[in-house]
Amino acid sequence: MKKPNQLTSILCVSLSVIIFMSSNAFAQEKKIVFENDKLIMKLNEETKINAKVVGANGEATSDSLIFFTRNRRSLQVTLNGHVKALDSGSFTIFARTVTANRAERISAVLPVEVAYPPVKSVTFTNVPSNFYNTTTVKLNLEIVDEAGKIRDNVQVMLSSSNPDVAGVDAFNNVVAHKKGNFTITAKAENVATTWKGKVVNNPVDRMELTHNYDGKTIRTGDVVTFAAMAKTGKGKMVDDAPVTYTYIAEPDDQLGQGTSAQIAQSGKFVASKPGTYTIVATSGNRSTRTTIKAVPRNVQRPLTLVGKGIVSHTRTSDLWVWEGVDGRDYAVTGTWGGYGEAIFWDVTDPSKIIPIDTVTVDARTVNDVKVSEDGRIAVITREGASDRKNGIIILDVTNPRDVKIHSEYTQDLTGGVHNAFIYDNHVYAVNNGRKYDIINIEDPKNPRTVGVFELDTPSHSIHDVWIQDGIAYSSNWSDGIIAVDIGSNASADLPGAGGSPENPVKLGSYAYPSGWNHAAFPFKSESTGDFYVIGGDEAFPYGLNVNGANRAAGWLHFIKFDDWDSPAEVARYQVPEAGTHNYWVEGDILYVAMYNGGVRVVDISGELMGDLYQQGREIASFYPSDSNAFIPNATFTWGPQPYKGHIFLSDWNSGIWALKLGESTSQGTN
Repeated sequence: MKKPNQLTSILCVSLSVIIFMSSNAFAQEKKIVFENDKLIMKLNEETKINAKVVGANGEATSDSLIFFTRNRRSLQVTLNGHVKALDSGSFTIFARTVTANRAERISAVLPVEVAYPPVKSVTFTNVPSNFYNTTTVKLNLEIVDEAGKIRDNVQVMLSSSNPDVAGVDAFNNVVAHKKGNFTITAKAENVATTWKGKVVNNPVDRMELTHNYDGKTIRTGDVVTFAAMAKTGKGKMVDDAPVTYTYIAEPDDQLGQGTSAQIAQSGKFVASKPGTYTIVATSGNRSTRTTIKAVPRNVQRPLTLVGKGIVSHTRTSDLWVWEGVDGRDYAVTGTWGGYGEAIFWDVTDPSKIIPIDTVTVDARTVNDVKVSEDGRIAVITREGASDRKNGIIILDVTNPRDVKIHSEYTQDLTGGVHNAFIYDNHVYAVNNGRKYDIINIEDPKNPRTVGVFELDTPSHSIHDVWIQDGIAYSSNWSDGIIAVDIGSNASADLPGAGGSPENPVKLGSYAYPSGWNHAAFPFKSESTGDFYVIGGDEAFPYGLNVNGANRAAGWLHFIKFDDWDSPAEVARYQVPEAGTHNYWVEGDILYVAMYNGGVRVVDISGELMGDLYQQGREIASFYPSDSNAFIPNATFTWGPQPYKGHIFLSDWNSGIWALKLGESTSQGTN
């Protein structure tokens, strides 16, 4: 193609600016006007938004409006403005004009306040059986409103009938001063409850403190469990004596304590910075202490580039690496916002990544690519088909140099399939962001839907699904991680519930406040045997530029599952300047794509607690960047996969890469 000369380029740029300015000026001549400045509703109330577009003269125009909200779990909003309040709180609804020209679109925001129902009940949940003199207890309260929801945003006032015996401090702690009787009253709105208590003599004469790292070197990131024992003068244990833990930090760097450590009231402690730490256990007017030394974790290892396959004509999406039936190693990468391509590579020699075939289908995006365990069948997902029949494409990859299409499956999948997973002759296809369909592919030329899993929560949505040992872990944005039995087997870390592909059965779930749950990965710790599911965020607070460099946000949540009913988030990994996408765990190492933060290799050995990034657990990092890429020199890493001693990764802007993690050269204690 002949390149335009400099004058032509200047004219093109000037014309573009003029068109943009004209369109922008056109848009600025109009504005959206709501009937009310704020929408005030009651829970479960329904109403209709009244709004119009007016021109510069204040007269209504003929422009049409659509309405939507990002608070879909709390507000039900139709495109034509019908609203139902599903939850209480402060929310927003957006109005936008309907026009094909993006530059001419205008929008406006309508604040929404949904009133909270009155408080129905207030209940103490942890009053002590014995309240010892000089001790302090934090009373927990459960507040339930008339909608049956537990509330944590209601102001509670505590008062004591006899503050000389037991008083209440500014933080609603009850402090025992001397023997005697008292009544504590807790009031929330117009509802009150009482606890009639008695202060008795404190039998604790001395305390002892032990921990589980006696004689061992403690590194940053190691979780140390302290156990405080309260005893009488004769050495008898006082099992119900309340104990509080704290610490005094003296970091080696002398730059201030900051977030140098963390201690839980269960006695678990973790140091984020090297230094000396004095742990103090207190019960009433008795205390004990012990001092430990934390040294640097020293887990850094070299990470070197082995090879790359640069994709310069379009963006790259997901990847999958596998051993072919011929014993050679192959990879497949998808493409985003391009020409509907899935690119196949020979990666037997990772230093020479060679494209060997391309399958092109009717789509804008082939977002996800998966290959069966036997290396014979691949599934690629499809979005943006010209005929709006999206679905999945099932491929014969027995010869990756000449990939054939087994079948195209679109039944009830026309809304677009974003992600998929192959497990035990079935494909789990995320359907239109609402559910996943379960498709039997025992005969890949004649697939058939045999089951479906969908939540029943308001405005529910789903992004991804990952399967291990017959349990599907789906990522459901605001609803969090959902574990579903689709045929669990004996190697599953937690018991199943008799589910199958035809009858998926929900086992448990975990949601966190941000609502950004984008991906999930289950794993059993190699060093401790603990079972975790990692919940990964995805967010673009700075917007998404499809034509240039980007920044993302979000972190990984480590959720410990001792059983399906009581999951607990115990740790997180975050890179302050970047956000997560896809990730993989192998052994005690996490490989995570951090978008603009490249790929990070993280030590997740031992018990996990606190901020893993601050603890010096990062082993290595790499930023894929190439001047010949689709977007030159702009790291935006999509996903990693450890495979046969190498780390393969895909990058949105550049293609496929192969890395090698070297051995540690540190002389520190490990």
